[in-house]
Amino acid sequence: MIRIREAIVVEGRYDKNTLAQIVDAPILETGGFGIFKDKQQLAFLRRVAESRGLIVLTDSDGAGFVIRNHLKSAIDPKFLKQAYIPDICGKERRKSAPGKEGKLGVEGMRPEVILEALRRAGATIEGEESRPRAAITKQDLVELGLSGGKNSSEKRKILMKKWDLPEHMSANALLQALNLLYSPEELRAAVGDID
Repeated sequence: MIRIREAIVVEGRYDKNTLAQIVDAPILETGGFGIFKDKQQLAFLRRVAESRGLIVLTDSDGAGFVIRNHLKSAIDPKFLKQAYIPDICGKERRKSAPGKEGKLGVEGMRPEVILEALRRAGATIEGEESRPRAAITKQDLVELGLSGGKNSSEKRKILMKKWDLPEHMSANALLQALNLLYSPEELRAAVGDID
């Protein structure tokens, strides 16, 4: 079991149960869309984020991104880290049918996929050193044709599909994810393959 300093927030109890088998860290739930009405829970998440840091780990479907964006706007971003699971089609074992978008959620991910997502988010893992990496900038996205140009949206979609990134990411969310996952050199090489 991996010990993580930050608290981790997930959507529901099944996500929490899956995560509790993999990591030793405080795991909190949003109660799905319940977080929109629960001011006390949101205030609690803010306090936790300020005291020890908070990693947001939601599903890669549209609902997960609505919850993620709500937390991003309600909690100071300097206390948040964003962990993204890949888009993988399928259904969880406990369900009779896949979700609306047909994607696995946090509860359906293999442990190694979740751990990799947490590492890439910059989780503080006991016994592991974090290595700073050169940053990818908005200017890099513009120069590579991923933002602000003709067909940039289409080019971003191709890149996100190539790297199994969630399809609902905005250009800003993509920039954050790229900085968590890849170096500027890896990005240039991938865009070169697309062109």
